[in-house]
Parts: sequence; C-alpha cells; structure tokens
Amino acid sequence: MPKDTGTRAEQRARTRRTLIRQGRRLFAEHGYGQVGLAGIVAAAEVTKGALYHHFDGKAALFRAVLEEVQQEVGASVAGAADAHTDPWEQLTSGCRAFLTASTAPDVRRIMLVDGPAVLGWREWRALDEASSAHHLREALASLVDAGILAPQPVAPLANLLSGAMNEAALWLADSGGEQDLEDVWSALSRLLESLRDN
Repeated sequence: MPKDTGTRAEQRARTRRTLIRQGRRLFAEHGYGQVGLAGIVAAAEVTKGALYHHFDGKAALFRAVLEEVQQEVGASVAGAADAHTDPWEQLTSGCRAFLTASTAPDVRRIMLVDGPAVLGWREWRALDEASSAHHLREALASLVDAGILAPQPVAPLANLLSGAMNEAALWLADSGGEQDLEDVWSALSRLLESLRDN
C-alpha cells in the first residue's frame, strides 16, 4: 500500500467525523429544517464536494448523525443493564438509563423529534431497533423465560413500553426538571411492577 494512501484514508475519516460532529451540533441547536448544506460545510470547514464525497445530501448526513446518537443511547442502556446480574434490575436500570439519556436536548431533538420526521417512521424504527429497542425486547424475553413476567408475546409489550418511554422522554425534555424525571420514573416503575407475575 503506498504511504500516501493511508494518509488520504485518514484524512477522509477525519473529514467524515468532522461533518458528523458539526452536523450533530447544528441539527441539535437549530433542528433539521433550519440547517442548510452551506452552514454545515462552513462549520466543518470543508467544501460541498467533500460533503458529497461522504454523503449524498443533508438527509444522509442526518441519518449518520442519528445512528451515532442512537448507538450512544443504546450503549448507555446496555451499560446500565449489564451492571446488574438480576434480570429485573437489568430491565429497570436499562429503562431508567434510556429515559435519562434521551432527555438530553440534543438527543431529544435528533432522535425523537427530527428522526421520525426526516427519515420516516419505518426507517426510524429500524434504526431504533438496532440500538436500544432490541435491548428492551431481549430483557423482556428473558423475564418471560424466567417466569418473572407472565407468558406473553414479547414484541407487542416491547413496542408498548418503548412508545411510553419515548413519549415520556419528549415530555421530560420540554419540562426540564429533575423532579419530573423522578416522577416519570416513579410512574414507569409502577407500570413495570404491574407486569410482574405474582
């Protein structure tokens, strides 16, 4: 491999990371609809040609930003769950981590507000499934298998809980209070407890 090929590959990777970082910042601050390509390339200090080398337009850049955000939230959920060995604590810790992570203003705007609007519900759900949603489904399945939850189809339950948490995260992001997070968590905890097979 010629020496300069590695340098060019590194430069391309740096340019891509810079575009994603600046795109994320701008999308979070202003929303997808208010951000133009000119602003993105100016913030990244690259040309439009450089942007088009990596992405076929603003929507493709946004998708990469959204993937990054969802992967970070998914990692937060998995990390919180993996800190416990008890399956119930794994579920509740993962749910709380999701609520906490998704109420950050940049995450809320990109993942919950603009994500479904820009990509469409089906594509947004596919990305969500690849990140935090599959952790929820796996946790619920293990609880059903362990007899902690009553035998039931897991997919509908996972979708119901995911929808409830997404809605709660949107509400929390607008309310902005730490006490509100505690109140939502208290309500969600009671909801989860009601699912236990006593």
